Amino acid sequence: MTEQEIYTILAHALENLFEIDAQRITPEADLFTDLEIDSIDAIDLIDYIKRETGHKLQAEDFRNVRTVADVVQAVLERAKQVTHV
Repeated sequence: MTEQEIYTILAHALENLFEIDAQRITPEADLFTDLEIDSIDAIDLIDYIKRETGHKLQAEDFRNVRTVADVVQAVLERAKQVTHV
């Protein structure tokens, strides 16, 4: 799965699950301050990402992310770990 594919899945989730205007979703957008995602939303987002990509982010993965790009990188890292096990 490519970085662009993950970004597209994430943007789709933010638009459809949380009704965030597509123009507000950029790689640099802060999930918590710019997009107003709270901790409950983050859990829903983790679940959605797992269903769509097959890669489950752990809560500790999500503690280290702030931006949309950070989430994409976390999913890529999780995918690398799975393929190298």
